Amino acid sequence: MVKNKALFLDRDGVINHDKGYTYRIEDFVFIDGIFDLCRAAINAGYIIIVVTNQAGIGRGYYTEADFLHLTKWMCERFEQEGAPITDVFFCPYHPEYGLGDYKKESYDRKPNPGMFLKAKEKWGIAIEDSIMIGDKESDMQAASKAGIGIRCQYIVDGSDRVITSNANSRMYELRKGLLSSCFINNKNSITNCT
Repeated sequence: MVKNKALFLDRDGVINHDKGYTYRIEDFVFIDGIFDLCRAAINAGYIIIVVTNQAGIGRGYYTEADFLHLTKWMCERFEQEGAPITDVFFCPYHPEYGLGDYKKESYDRKPNPGMFLKAKEKWGIAIEDSIMIGDKESDMQAASKAGIGIRCQYIVDGSDRVITSNANSRMYELRKGLLSSCFINNKNSITNCT
């Protein structure tokens, strides 16, 4: 059986600019280059999987229905751009600030590897040949625990304008790396895109 390679993406800070607990379409701003990156990944034989902590649900800032509405719209945009997302995995729980049933530890919440392992099982993913792109240390920890072969974290600091500029340029560099196959040929390396 042929296994899929996956490009795993965090959502906030990788797909869209992280403004804090984004759940409305009008607040969702794509990072320039994300569609190009995903098209390049698909052309290189990867499927696209989103893995995202969504503690805003657990904290009561928005509902699962709000999240699913935004996710449906986001996936439609990727489809329109020729870069379809295969699946989206999310964790709504928070061990400290969750409300009611949402206040609990979860194996799915990054830095735990649960979402990656569920995707591996569901989609027959060759995890060691896959890539994770995130913007937080918890993304890298979860990817490492899951056995993701290539992990790339980019970090941006400063004003909103600097963050926007840096995120956009990082996305370009990631796409360039994918196209040049540096990710593919350097298995088990950690790329810190700072």
